[in-house]
Amino acid sequence: MITLEALSKRYQKGAVKAVDELSLNVKAGEIFGFLGPNGAGKTTTIKMMVGLLVPDEGTVTINGSRMDQDPMAAKQSLSFVPDTPEIYDKLTGLEYLNFLGDVYRVPGPLRRSRIATLLDLFEMRQAVGDLIQSYSRGMRQKIVLTGALLHDPAVFILDEPMVGLDPRSSSHLKDYMRDHCARGNTVFFSTHVLDVAERFCDRIGIIHRGQLIATGTMAALRERAKQRESLESIFLELTGS
Repeated sequence: MITLEALSKRYQKGAVKAVDELSLNVKAGEIFGFLGPNGAGKTTTIKMMVGLLVPDEGTVTINGSRMDQDPMAAKQSLSFVPDTPEIYDKLTGLEYLNFLGDVYRVPGPLRRSRIATLLDLFEMRQAVGDLIQSYSRGMRQKIVLTGALLHDPAVFILDEPMVGLDPRSSSHLKDYMRDHCARGNTVFFSTHVLDVAERFCDRIGIIHRGQLIATGTMAALRERAKQRESLESIFLELTGS
């Protein structure tokens, strides 16, 4: 469902290559964890995947649609939750969700049903009528996640999705992601929480200095690193930290 082919992005007039010919395939039904040190190129890669940045070279294909050739079809197939989401403070939570429902053309009865289900999932029903400016960081993250899931995207892309969530909401999100993939969809997320990636992901990719230096299941990564230790140990070895 996600195909990246020789994806590259440079900054500072080409002097800094943030992403260097990165190629990757993520299949339907797969939860893929994207790891790397700060500045490795994770967020730049994700922004190219969702159409917020234009690659200098290479292509992004989402659910069969190339981002450079048919961006509307590609974007309709995905939802994106950034690491620091920007939302409309002067709207209530419900107004924000209905705005996203209009954007993604979710019909009224289905929209109401999904909103109710997701509000219960993230325990936001009591706060949905309040202005977003009154929300805590965790509540903002919950309303953004609710909005992102509203149109039931085939591809769910998240940049540090667990940041700000309490343990219960984090657990509910992981359950939802697993169920989402069990229905033939795909989840791609970056994280610094390595134990979550180790226990939760079907496959893991590690990016370092703009290059994808390892990808595979935990068993494959252990074989690559020639050790049977934790993902943290493998990560530190492969990135030279």
